[in-house]
Amino acid sequence: MGEGDNKVSVKSCCDPLTFSIRVFGCQMNVYDGDRLRGAMNSLGWSEMENALDADVAIFVTCSIRDKAEQKVISELGRFRPQWERYGRPSVALVGCMAQRVGESVARRFPWVKVVAGPRRLGAVPASIAASAEDGRTRIILDEDRHGTEDLHEMPVSRGRPHKAYVTIANGCDQFCSYCIVPYVRGGFSSREPEDILNVINGLVSAGAVEVTLLGQNVNSYGRDFCGVNGAYRFAGLLSDAASVSGLKRLRFTTSHPIDFGQDILDVMSSDDAGNICPSINLPVQSGSDKVLREMNRKYTRDEYLDVVGRIRTALPNVGLTTDLIVGFPGETEDEFLDSLSLIESVRFDLVHSAAFSPREGTPAAARTDQVPREERARRLAVINDVQFGISKEINKSLEGTTCGVMLDDPAPRVEGLLQGRTVTDKVVLVRAPSEMTGEIRSVRITGSTAWCLEGELI
Repeated sequence: MGEGDNKVSVKSCCDPLTFSIRVFGCQMNVYDGDRLRGAMNSLGWSEMENALDADVAIFVTCSIRDKAEQKVISELGRFRPQWERYGRPSVALVGCMAQRVGESVARRFPWVKVVAGPRRLGAVPASIAASAEDGRTRIILDEDRHGTEDLHEMPVSRGRPHKAYVTIANGCDQFCSYCIVPYVRGGFSSREPEDILNVINGLVSAGAVEVTLLGQNVNSYGRDFCGVNGAYRFAGLLSDAASVSGLKRLRFTTSHPIDFGQDILDVMSSDDAGNICPSINLPVQSGSDKVLREMNRKYTRDEYLDVVGRIRTALPNVGLTTDLIVGFPGETEDEFLDSLSLIESVRFDLVHSAAFSPREGTPAAARTDQVPREERARRLAVINDVQFGISKEINKSLEGTTCGVMLDDPAPRVEGLLQGRTVTDKVVLVRAPSEMTGEIRSVRITGSTAWCLEGELI
């Protein structure tokens, strides 16, 4: 715990305390932000939309790429004039970036008064309240890779009341050579199944009809259990979660190829209620065996393709997406072409592609055979161009079909349209009244692009 002096705020001590929350990065951060919101409300604090109007701005941060951290640094700099004039808002920096940069961020920005790692979320609300009272800085970092001080708060206040996220496991033990996650989120640890199912039941009772189970590797769920829960793995959790009364859609992300067992597919294919969405993100990262070894991915190209084959046999209409990195250190043109040929062979619905971005502290960042930035950009453009054509063809084939679409939000930049998603995670634009948000409606697909479908209500 660090300490520092604070300026005296011009705000009266009798005024109610206020906070704002901004989430950067992944869905796990969204879940953490929702829980923090509930905890702060429970303490009697009121939420403000504009961070500069609040007493405390809570940033739930990401560290997966340097660009994500630089965005937070830029936002922190905007607080200087307000802080120097009024002594507020102070900032609570929470999550992966907070764990990585530690106390240094509070020395650079004196208005950062709480710095907390992602596994110390349970200590954050009280630390914010204490810092607001005494003005001292509190540094709460994860010192035990497998220890967790969790926040047991039901995330009932969310941007989309009909959808919710639930983290089922923390951390990662895979140590892919390019990835910072094991260093900032710690080791893999599963949440107790009773805790997870209680949260899902509570969310559904509060109005959620779709839940997404989250983890760095959801397929590894339960491998760290011993004793009574020793045989309870992800397939069991998936089955139990799907049976929660009132839940209409169940999703999960992200999967790792080495842990995607047949038991998971058996549960998904035998889901009579149809609650488990046939949508799977299965990151491949590279189509080259040599690059996969150097990434420490622990599978070969053929082993990955075997998993894909089993998935498509069990779930013929599955929506299958992947993550791919081009320009990994030492990647040759032939090895890049291995990735390209895999994309062309598998024909994913969508590829989340990225040029390699060095993360300080990872083995890949220390390599001296970095691929030039221009070449990384070229390879990324080639992959994106090929995948654009594949996605366009797949979506075109869906025209004339009918599917259920959960209507989520007003479509961006087009008045009168709502956007939603199919069970296979396809984005669909539909002309519908805003009152239908949160409903599942039958839609006939009338048009398509590489990125989305267009439809009309039946």
